[in-house]
Amino acid sequence: MIRAEVVKLDRGFPLVRLDDGKEVRCEHATELQKGGQQRAVVGDIVQLSWPEGHDKAIISAIEPRSRELVRKDPTERTVPQVLAANFDLILIAQPLSQVNIKRLERELVLAYETGADIAVILTKADLAADVETVERIREQVSCRIERTVPVIVVAQDDEEGLAQVRALLAPDKCAVLIGRSGVGKSSLINLLVGRNVQQIGEVRESDGKGRHTTVSRQIVEIPSGGRVMDMPGVRGLGMWDAQAGIQAAFADIEEIAQECRFDDCRHEKEPGCAVRAAIEDGRISEERFSSYRALMDETAKVQQKREEARWKAKDRSRHFKKHR
Repeated sequence: MIRAEVVKLDRGFPLVRLDDGKEVRCEHATELQKGGQQRAVVGDIVQLSWPEGHDKAIISAIEPRSRELVRKDPTERTVPQVLAANFDLILIAQPLSQVNIKRLERELVLAYETGADIAVILTKADLAADVETVERIREQVSCRIERTVPVIVVAQDDEEGLAQVRALLAPDKCAVLIGRSGVGKSSLINLLVGRNVQQIGEVRESDGKGRHTTVSRQIVEIPSGGRVMDMPGVRGLGMWDAQAGIQAAFADIEEIAQECRFDDCRHEKEPGCAVRAAIEDGRISEERFSSYRALMDETAKVQQKREEARWKAKDRSRHFKKHR
């Protein structure tokens, strides 16, 4: 059996890299193509066979993953979608002049859920009016996330920020780069590599949104060390099994909630609610609590749908056994 790493997924067949550095196209074995079976994602270590007379290798098995980046499948209400596997770090890219805090909070939840290290990259800082503006926005973002998460500012003409990103990418480290279309992910990779390896697309001035210039998920080698998994812009970031990620991303609220009089406090109008008290005295903003509550409710609804689907599957199984 041949072992290989999936290094690119595009509109064709998966591209894998063998131990000797050779890259070949593959297709999934029949049993992995059946509904409900997991498919290989970028970063997966897979086992291959190469039948005689076949022009492609066959992915016969996917080895256990050390980590997964997972969201709720945008086309299915009760199915997860794995975006990447076997990484050490998640880099969250946001354009400095158009930081979307609610989106950032979602990205942080998914990142925390993986157990990987996290860093926030504020891109396109060269478009800011002045240094004071850059520092003000960086501080605003830092105040909304845990202090253990570094916030790095990157500009086309500033080597300092790039050096900080490179420092995170030790030779044996692999990072996942996520962010919506047009935030500058491809530009960042080009800067890290030192040449244009990724196509750069235009961004509309009206809303700062870009089109998908990266249409494949692939691993890019960084000359100074480390590797980056480049992801196409991900629009939807639905919660899956994300309660632990929410608790980590909103650790400040979780900590204060421990002081509530009742263990099952909903932080609404209950007497002795420490969270409502913190909102009233300004320690927690109403906006941040609203985001926390919305994400917790979304996760609870997904869990309910999963449970309903599980029971429906059991009923179908019992019905089939009864009438066969």
